[in-house]
Amino acid sequence: MTGLIARRVASIIPVMLIVSFLTFSLTYLVPGDAASVAAGESATPEQIELVRQQLGLDRPFFVQYASWLVQVVQGDLGTSLLSSRPVLASLTDALPVTLSLTVLALLLAVVAGLTLGIIAGLRPGTAVDRLSTAVATLGISMPSFWLGLILVSVFAVQLGLAPVAGYVPIAEGGIVGWFQHLLLPAVALGTVTAAEVTRQTRAGVVDVSEQDYIRTAVAKGLPRHLVVVKHTLKNAAIPVVTVLGLQASALIGGAIVIERIFAIPGLGTLAIDSVINQDFPVVQGFVLMITLFVLLVSFLVDTSYLYFNPKVRQS
Repeated sequence: MTGLIARRVASIIPVMLIVSFLTFSLTYLVPGDAASVAAGESATPEQIELVRQQLGLDRPFFVQYASWLVQVVQGDLGTSLLSSRPVLASLTDALPVTLSLTVLALLLAVVAGLTLGIIAGLRPGTAVDRLSTAVATLGISMPSFWLGLILVSVFAVQLGLAPVAGYVPIAEGGIVGWFQHLLLPAVALGTVTAAEVTRQTRAGVVDVSEQDYIRTAVAKGLPRHLVVVKHTLKNAAIPVVTVLGLQASALIGGAIVIERIFAIPGLGTLAIDSVINQDFPVVQGFVLMITLFVLLVSFLVDTSYLYFNPKVRQS
């Protein structure tokens, strides 16, 4: 177990190095001049050249990358060209907002997906099974941005049951205010994930329920709920956990669009504004943070296999 965890942690380092090089290279090759952005629209050519020297943009590419990488390792992601704020401060300010949206969407998806999947898997071929399958198929077919617009139009604008846009931290609006502002975007963001969890849970429960050890447990007279919780669900959870790991990473990407629709000041909004305004240091920091998040989610999924699959522990 220790060796497996150590290998997974060690694999994060080379991936981050590759991503950092690609990110720095792409932003370096993108049309536009970081010195012009930092100097301002009214800057003279002499002022722009001075800013370029101050930022070290007149040095060779690999020298710039090495210097930037050393700063990143030390926790310094640079300074925003537009706001002159440290990039790390801008990202950490927006991170709790995006995490709130992502975690709530994931929780709603897990609760809805597991409930529908378990009910359908325990009654295969019935009307309940066909209905849950149809709902899951419909959920996968709906783009999150389209669903978000529909939810805003119906529940926020027409019915007035939820705020149209914006975000309220728990410290200011309490749990109720926080939940009200994030409910619609979380539903829009988590619908596809809920549908995927439903399908995988249903398939896993049906497959495990047909195994001999389940029949043996039932034949011994064990209570139905004990057989389902202790034996069926645990063994059916491996594909579900894998899907959740993939979907958790996808939720971050989907949050970029959802945050824009609902005017939520998270990482997605920050990233889009930075790309539009060619704020390269913020874009680089955003990519590194998202990459690290995806790798950590993958690590947690791999680690969870140690609990759900004894063969992994033995290997």
